[in-house]
Amino acid sequence: MKKFIVLIFCAFGWVVFAQKQNTVDPDKDLRMSVLPYYNFGKGLGLTSPDSIFQLNIRFRMQNRASYLHDESLEDDVINAEVRRLRLRFDGYVGNPQFMYAIQLSFAPGDTGGEIEEGQNLQIIRDAVVFYQYSESWTFSFGQTKLPGNRQRMNSSGALQLTDRSINNAKFSLDRDFGFQAHNLNEFKDKFSYNFKAAITTGEGRNDTGNSDTGLAYTGKVELFPLGPFKNNGSFFEGDIAREEKPKLMLSGAYSFNNKANKSQGQLGNVLFDKRDMNAVLLDAMVKYKGWAFMSAYMSRTADDPITVNPLDINEKAIVYVGNGMDYQLSYLFPNNVELIGRYSFQNMHKDVEAYFPNQKQYSLGVTKYIWEHAFKLQGELTFDEMNYFDGSSKNNWYIRFQVEIGI
Repeated sequence: MKKFIVLIFCAFGWVVFAQKQNTVDPDKDLRMSVLPYYNFGKGLGLTSPDSIFQLNIRFRMQNRASYLHDESLEDDVINAEVRRLRLRFDGYVGNPQFMYAIQLSFAPGDTGGEIEEGQNLQIIRDAVVFYQYSESWTFSFGQTKLPGNRQRMNSSGALQLTDRSINNAKFSLDRDFGFQAHNLNEFKDKFSYNFKAAITTGEGRNDTGNSDTGLAYTGKVELFPLGPFKNNGSFFEGDIAREEKPKLMLSGAYSFNNKANKSQGQLGNVLFDKRDMNAVLLDAMVKYKGWAFMSAYMSRTADDPITVNPLDINEKAIVYVGNGMDYQLSYLFPNNVELIGRYSFQNMHKDVEAYFPNQKQYSLGVTKYIWEHAFKLQGELTFDEMNYFDGSSKNNWYIRFQVEIGI
């Protein structure tokens, strides 16, 4: 199977380069389809007089305060933190077809907190070079997000609620280092489609200690039966563009991670033995006149998901296998206040249900957009219901306020 996927990827690139090359207009706002960014503006830009290089600088931060009730704790908790603090640079060098993007993170929750032996500080999120062969084809090399499920590919700054769903936390793909090829075929108010493929290390971002011959192979198809969304609307949640006509996106992604070293492929705890993992991710999105609906299915499978420490058989590291669904509905009022509701459920595979609970999550949110997703105020109430293998259950909830601002 691995050789077959490599062969398809190579043929994919050969077909592209067999075509006549198109030039890219340096004055056009180039679309870096690999990157999951929401941009209301273009940040602070610098272009050399001879147009040899261009540099755009952007930042964003999320400040939040939460009140948490967790039944595993003796007392409730008030938590206040800088959840995310990001700095991004992008542009081109020499020719607008040769682009780059860098994103750095500085908040403790982004960098991984205290560094244990053998781990790296997680400052680098994106460090990727692009070759935009034409307006339809883009190739990239470096570290960035894989073409996985929609909510993960969206920037965390383009979310309606204060964070992604429980299924994104456990089953989604994340950043990885390698090659990607994207073919975009989007036509206004007409059937459109995109193909995206990646061959990456499979070990996640900033990994230096798990070299092997196993790679990750990812492919994705996106369909827009009624034409693409306005303003790249598939890359942000909610209908802040207020689609005048109904718009629909359907997408499916599959990833095979050979010899994965972590419990969630690119994320999670280090396993005591490597495992092959398969991920399936399906998405649907509808937007129309302020209404927005999203649904997602995510799953991960692996044979023999429980790994055991050979020096202590009581110590285990377990692959997070199972599946889940998300449903999210929202309406944006004319005053740019939005109401959001989300329901998620997560079911563990029978091989690991003794170690992880099945979970349901209910969220209600209200967002006030001051400057679209670039400056907004968010409030959220979330209730978690966890059911364990022994018949016990635990119910947690939190109330959260968050401010997002950036350029």
